[in-house]
Amino acid sequence: MEVRSIDHVNLRIPEDGQPEAVEFYGDRLGFGIEGVERWRAGEKSFFDVRLAPEHVVHLWPTPAFDPPTGTNYDHLAVVVEDDIEAVRSHLAAADVPLYDELPSPLGATGEAPAVYVEDPFGYVVELKTSVD
Repeated sequence: MEVRSIDHVNLRIPEDGQPEAVEFYGDRLGFGIEGVERWRAGEKSFFDVRLAPEHVVHLWPTPAFDPPTGTNYDHLAVVVEDDIEAVRSHLAAADVPLYDELPSPLGATGEAPAVYVEDPFGYVVELKTSVD
């Protein structure tokens, strides 16, 4: 079997966490938010954070939410087109504190500078710059 790409990741969030999720992922980080209307109408159990044309994170508001811990979750990594200074500037302007920063963590696309942020529910997101 040959994998082409990751289609989506599904993360549970608190049942009442939709406004915070939209504010953090949409307003502060600048990712597209999709499907909130269908979720509100009960047509589907989640809404999406659009990371790229073929990549989404499903956010599933549920009473079965358990906050992530060091034993059940580490982080989600996404590659961004901006350089590390532009990423830092964007986060500072959006009042998103850095959780951590590494000069060159290794990932699927190689080594490149990355910063880490924590969402309102305890999930850590790595924002990794493109490899030159």
